[in-house]
Amino acid sequence: MKSDERSLGSGSDAALRAGVCLLLAVTTLLVYWPVSRHGFVDYDDGDYVTGNVHVQSGLGWESSAWAFKTGHASNWHPLTWLSHELDCQLFGLRAGGHHLTSVFFHIANSVLLLLVLLRMTGALWRSAVVAGLFALHPLHVESVAWVSERKDVLSTFFCLLSVGAYVAYAERAGVKASSGDALAWRRRAAYWAAWLCFALGLMSKPMLVTLPFVLVLLDYWPLGRVEAALAPPRRFARLLPLLVEKVPFLILSAVSSVVTVVVQRHGGAVSSLSILPLGARAENAAVSVARYIGKTLWPAKLSVLYPHPGHWPVWSVVGSLLLLAGISAGVAVLGRRRPYLPVGWLWFLGTLVPVIGLVQVGVQSMADRYMYLPSIGLFILEVWGVGDVLIKEERLGGKAVRSEEERRFSKAFTGWGPVVAGALLIGCCLASAHQITYWRDSEALFRHATEVTQGNYLAYNNLGFYLSNHGKAAEAMSEYQKSLDINPAYADALNNMGYALAGQKKYAEAIGYYERALRLQPENAEVHNNLGNALGSVGKSEEALQEYRTALRLNPEHADAHNNLGVALAMQGKLAEAVDQFHEAIRFKRDYASAHSNLGNAFAVQHRLDEAIAQYQEALRLSPSDAQTQNNLGNALAEQGKVPDAVSHYERAIQLNADNPEAHFNLGMALLRLGQRTDAAAHFAEALRLKPDYAQARMQLEAVRH
Repeated sequence: MKSDERSLGSGSDAALRAGVCLLLAVTTLLVYWPVSRHGFVDYDDGDYVTGNVHVQSGLGWESSAWAFKTGHASNWHPLTWLSHELDCQLFGLRAGGHHLTSVFFHIANSVLLLLVLLRMTGALWRSAVVAGLFALHPLHVESVAWVSERKDVLSTFFCLLSVGAYVAYAERAGVKASSGDALAWRRRAAYWAAWLCFALGLMSKPMLVTLPFVLVLLDYWPLGRVEAALAPPRRFARLLPLLVEKVPFLILSAVSSVVTVVVQRHGGAVSSLSILPLGARAENAAVSVARYIGKTLWPAKLSVLYPHPGHWPVWSVVGSLLLLAGISAGVAVLGRRRPYLPVGWLWFLGTLVPVIGLVQVGVQSMADRYMYLPSIGLFILEVWGVGDVLIKEERLGGKAVRSEEERRFSKAFTGWGPVVAGALLIGCCLASAHQITYWRDSEALFRHATEVTQGNYLAYNNLGFYLSNHGKAAEAMSEYQKSLDINPAYADALNNMGYALAGQKKYAEAIGYYERALRLQPENAEVHNNLGNALGSVGKSEEALQEYRTALRLNPEHADAHNNLGVALAMQGKLAEAVDQFHEAIRFKRDYASAHSNLGNAFAVQHRLDEAIAQYQEALRLSPSDAQTQNNLGNALAEQGKVPDAVSHYERAIQLNADNPEAHFNLGMALLRLGQRTDAAAHFAEALRLKPDYAQARMQLEAVRH
């Protein structure tokens, strides 16, 4: 059912299509280029990249096998993991490269959407406007600017490839499938290419499970296969093959749905009905659909998280239901003459179903990222609808009668069409460019979220986490308290508040917060690890060991728990066990400077000095400003008789931390061995000043002076 907007067969048309695609790609790249200077954010990026040793190891047999076996992050999406692994192999942990990969997928998706719509409809300019809205709408910034949402852009890439292959298959619908017919072979190849791309899309993000439903919609419009199947003779008889051909796609959807539910339940991501009843979920589904429409039309106050309210006010639910019923009624009335209306509307609703919240995953009521694919339906509805209004299409005997104004619009896209489209796309460019700035770092992202939403306890907590990591403990604790004021049962905020108190050496208070968090989430490995640290700090070493072991039982790949358990074992003299734990910590976190340093300490106690020195050097490569490791490396070198080398490391340790009495004492001893008694005495004296009861420093100072 091609539009006669323009003929697409000439060379000039091919050049025009290429020019439109190029303009779309370049504009999108310019709008999103600032993300190349953005960092990772403290929201899922740790699970997906920065804290994931499997991903950081790059593409390889072991990491690839892990990608297909794991349910990490409560998802089974192996191709998404492979894409992150490839990024780490190419860019390491330089965030800009990861961001640009997502941008290039988004550009590819935008161009693919244009080409697929153009092939189905023949309407170049309307297809271009839909693709432009998809490329530039600020509602899509989250999917592109957030590294963890690679699954959105990757799955949609395969989705559009699948649709494109399906269109090629549908165009050859009249070809008989004789084995010697090249066209029939191409038709079968296109069908299975569509099926394969669908499978790859599901392995990127299972939200695509409703794609078979979308293919049925496209059969209705613009492909016109349903209308042809219902035409006499044999009315309805030709409809059955259209449904049967979707069965292989439906099988993939069913398998993906089962796997997803199992993985998400196992990962604890699915809320039970006792926590969020079905009635509350249905209320939120209705309100969220209405809000998605609103944010598509007026994308203001966009947030990385919209907290779930539990229950919405009655007026919100009733108003949303009336809106949806009104739109549906209008689509039903007008849809026979304008088939793009039901197709666009049902595309939007159908592709939203997996994430609408009837099966609640996470704590959000809705999410911008969930509109990445569904928004295409609304854009089709809006652009084709507005186009018809501007063109003022008249009909006579069921066929379009084009006015002179319409022909001008169709041939040259003149009149009000380009004005409206241009203004809309420019507005989207500006709004997206502004929205992208909030994704530059975690502070901007979560501070903005607290400003544009209410009761956003997760945003306050994550803002506090960022501030804590940047040395702003008091501000961080204030944000944690705001989070707990909203949701006193939020375990992450309780854990983070405990960590902040422990940093202030208020261990008793910290332990109280950790215990409250564990009453809510007894299987939270991070809290058990932190509680172990606090217990160890108040001398309860056996209880600390138990907490570390519990953390590792819950999460065997918890690098910090391995490191902390190693330290506790070393303090008990169990050096062999400690060494094993430090090795495990490094295996799961290869850039773990503290674990390398601690392993060096264990080797030094065992007089394995060469191995100790190698570990200290690796620790300093990763963290050159670690004064204690500089001091410890100096000790190992001094014990090997490499005194001048030791002196340089002691001096570096003092440069980094001039208040370290041990470094001054060790430097004094090394200088004494080199015969520099005056300089040695000065450092012994400084060690005594910093630590008046330092008996060894006092003894050496007296010996040097006499």
